Amino acid sequence: MKVTNLAIVFPGQGSQSVGMLDDLADGFAVVRDTFAEASDVLERDLWSLVTEGPKSTLDQTQVTQPVMLAAGVAIWRCWQELGGPLPAMMAGHSLGEYSALVCADAVTFADAVRLIEVRSRLMQRAVPEGEGAMAAVLGLDNQQVVDLCREQAQGQVLEAVNFNAPMQVVIAGDRDAIKRGIAAAKEAGAKRAIQLPISVPCHSSLLRAAADELAQSLADTHFSMPSAEILLNVTVTSPSDPDDLRMLLTRQLHSPVRWVETVQAMAARGISTMIESGPGKVLTGLGKRINRQINALPVFDRAGMEKAMEAIANAE
Repeated sequence: MKVTNLAIVFPGQGSQSVGMLDDLADGFAVVRDTFAEASDVLERDLWSLVTEGPKSTLDQTQVTQPVMLAAGVAIWRCWQELGGPLPAMMAGHSLGEYSALVCADAVTFADAVRLIEVRSRLMQRAVPEGEGAMAAVLGLDNQQVVDLCREQAQGQVLEAVNFNAPMQVVIAGDRDAIKRGIAAAKEAGAKRAIQLPISVPCHSSLLRAAADELAQSLADTHFSMPSAEILLNVTVTSPSDPDDLRMLLTRQLHSPVRWVETVQAMAARGISTMIESGPGKVLTGLGKRINRQINALPVFDRAGMEKAMEAIANAE
């Protein structure tokens, strides 16, 4: 059964933690099965990293990305086993788009794992270790951050790359430019401006070369049109055909994540309940800040799933 006012969203890098999904794994064999499927493709044990760590390894881009892909898909499969309704719309934050595409039957899980392995490797090597950086800026509006980046670039790359919530923007670029950006943001009155523990300047123009290489892997992968409408980060629109989808996934690597616009577009199309299929509550928290008319709910454990199903039933 498809629920016309329901959207399911998938988080990206940053929501991972050691021990995540323990509760679901105890009750659903499909959790371990999903991670085993990804592990077979990559020929390394992802589940042991999730359950045992160490955190330093789990947080490495080439580990985090397949782990988060598997987590989002595993939770979706649990949702299906419990009889959870189908959504009218889906979306993913950055890496989460790949989880959304798997769950909407646009690409097989195995092919998505292979793509993510390539994507994470290209991102990791795009900028030498220690030369790129990202920072979160809280308390300034979008235009202030965009202007600040332009003023502080000074011949380097400094760009607003994640529009996550009102007054919450992430910037990325060259490390020295990020330091100037942080200082300028504080001087401009930002509540917080802090460098993030990420060395890859995600979604900045420094990843254009990586995107060009990723395009070849995307071209070699079979895609179908999604079974649910998916709003993509780059344009906040749905792909018109598989080639358009490949193009948007290529551009995603060096284009901003327009998450505020994505959630608002969902609301404008009648979405009133948003389920976060991933570990943690990052997108749930952002959703509540973006539009309080949307009931945002996390489903990373069985209790959360049952609560979400009850909320959906009561809203009908």
